[in-house]
Amino acid sequence: MLKIFGAPSRYIQGAGALDTLGQYAALFGRRAALVIDSYVHGVLGPRIEALCAAQNVSLIPLMVEGDLTPAAITQLRAQATPAGIDMVIAVGGGKALDAGKAVAKSSHCHLITVPTVASNDAPTSKNYVLYDAHHNLLAVEHMLFNPTIVLVDTAVIATAPANFFLAGLGDAVSKKFEAEQCGRNGGRNMYDGAPPLTAQFIADGCLRTLLADGADAVAVAGSGQPTPAFERVVEAMILMSGLGFESGGLSIAHALTRGLPKISGVASAPHGLQVAVGLLVQLDLESRTDGMLDELTRWYALVGLPTTLRELGAADMPDDAELRLAAELSLKARHAANFDRALDTDTLAAALRRRA
Repeated sequence: MLKIFGAPSRYIQGAGALDTLGQYAALFGRRAALVIDSYVHGVLGPRIEALCAAQNVSLIPLMVEGDLTPAAITQLRAQATPAGIDMVIAVGGGKALDAGKAVAKSSHCHLITVPTVASNDAPTSKNYVLYDAHHNLLAVEHMLFNPTIVLVDTAVIATAPANFFLAGLGDAVSKKFEAEQCGRNGGRNMYDGAPPLTAQFIADGCLRTLLADGADAVAVAGSGQPTPAFERVVEAMILMSGLGFESGGLSIAHALTRGLPKISGVASAPHGLQVAVGLLVQLDLESRTDGMLDELTRWYALVGLPTTLRELGAADMPDDAELRLAAELSLKARHAANFDRALDTDTLAAALRRRA
């Protein structure tokens, strides 16, 4: 199996980074599809239009609302096709960025992602998630290549509510441990190749940054005033985490997001918070003796991440049927095979019960 590493062509981060959008967009043509939700369009739309117009780039707004379903993608693509676009600019949270990826894939054009929250590592990755009409995860699709440019304005990110930032911490903290399991057990990464050492080193650096600066970064989330610690943690949550999971691979922590929503009360919990609890389940199953489970549990309490299913929104004690269903669905995820030993439903359900 060949080792494969993938990444965006360019990553730009800092307060005021959005001001460079027009000049970067102009590198790829004169007509861009602006994939964005109505709220973000109301806040940033005029600024984005002015920045692009100054560089002679016209925008065709494609509005995103609700879950990204196959029907929603069909509608967005139908709007983009006759517009003769040269590129896609996707602005907003994970759903808007995923929608931009779907449009860019069908249009065979460059993609610029502009996240407005740091709730996950979607900005750097080539994959996007589809849901059915009942809000259930349907499939994970992929662009051929990663976004061409990722533009992260930390002054914008710092205005987002702290709960989005916490979700980003939860999504990112697992990457070191999942990449370890994938690499150690012959798993494949998101490029269907063997994880290179580079990805593991990046994932290791991601964890070190989060543990060192996470609490200070959370303290200023929502203030609109990014600090050096905030800058470092945003880079860890978006760039390091994104490269770490795509090229390093995933394991139990992310596999559990397939099953955890079947536990009453958990479905509404953000993806990153589900991953955070899933990581504690994974570390429990690893039977680690290095004290890492205890260290992370203390850090979770410090920054405000959930440590139990109850803190995710579950009932006081999920029943056995729910836990078994969650375990069964999780073990069907491809990433579940990237582990030191084959897990069965009873073993995983028991680990979930210990985390109730």
